[in-house]
Amino acid sequence: MDLSELAPGYIRAIAPYQTGKPIAEVAREMGLPESDIVKLASNENPLGASPRVLAAIENVIMELARYPDGNGFTLKTALAARHGVGLEQIVLGNGSNDVLELAARAFLMPQTSAVYSQHAFAVYPLATQVVGARGIEAPAKDFGHDPEALLAAIADDTRILFIANPNNPTGTLLDPVQLLGLIERVPENVLVVLDEAYTEYLPEEMKSDSVGWLKRFQNLIVTRTFSKAYGLAGLRVGYALASAQVASMMNRVRQPFNVNSLAQAAAVMAMQDEAFLDECLAINRAGMVQLTDGFKRLGLTYIPSYGNFVAVRVGDAAAINLSLLKQGVIVRPVANYGLPEHLRVSVGLEGENKVFLQALERALKEIKK
Repeated sequence: MDLSELAPGYIRAIAPYQTGKPIAEVAREMGLPESDIVKLASNENPLGASPRVLAAIENVIMELARYPDGNGFTLKTALAARHGVGLEQIVLGNGSNDVLELAARAFLMPQTSAVYSQHAFAVYPLATQVVGARGIEAPAKDFGHDPEALLAAIADDTRILFIANPNNPTGTLLDPVQLLGLIERVPENVLVVLDEAYTEYLPEEMKSDSVGWLKRFQNLIVTRTFSKAYGLAGLRVGYALASAQVASMMNRVRQPFNVNSLAQAAAVMAMQDEAFLDECLAINRAGMVQLTDGFKRLGLTYIPSYGNFVAVRVGDAAAINLSLLKQGVIVRPVANYGLPEHLRVSVGLEGENKVFLQALERALKEIKK
């Protein structure tokens, strides 16, 4: 008997999410020392976590035999103070991926649908499919979200509209006027899940007042993460802000201890260490210029990005990626996002960016031979 047949058809049809290659795996496959490998594949913070965050983690290590606070009171209190919302409006998650899935589990079911853009984050169709709902992909415009196409894609059975802003993997952005204009036109019975995983990287004038909009739009869910700018990807902590009614539904399907003690303590301290965040943002700005100047020098086009990564068009992306791996450089192929000629590159430290650009130049020359 094929036991996989016991699972629903919509589960059997899922293509598992493909993560960026870890350093250890590339070291084994390519016979390279791990210390020689540069990983620019997963949009991680090249500075890691701040020293103050590491100290906060050490303070709670001795309590690992205890369950974490299942309600995350201290973290929720810090988030409530930061954003000016009530504790009842906050949903904690094991990374923002978790809260995206909580929204889908709480509000989607078979015979309903969710809308998302072409080239948008792969978790949206996965979260939709895993609950048996129908995914509707709206055409992109200039590799980014097209508000008119998204609105046109909303069907009678649509319950969620996913919007990534900035978008991953393209780095494109709807400015505050465009975004607000879109949300204003979404039917009240459709939840808008606004994924702002990379919002910290935006210049102030490009940031939307998304949290403030919660008072106006009861159907808005704003998701954030500590995995990117705050450097806590390995701890997996994210959150959603929503109306109390919506948050209540999401918390009903949330696992009771989905954010561990170390992650909660680290996130609280990360919000306090503004100097470290400023340093991370400055390094990202300089690194983005370094990468894009390098692409121009190599005659390559790229998608202008508002995140901590950039998608560059290299032609035969599979061959270029393999050459980079052989040279000990890990980036992210994005053919599964409908971008078969692009590679997504995370912004690293100056030396890491330099190693990547040199390896990319060698790879391009190899392909031309």
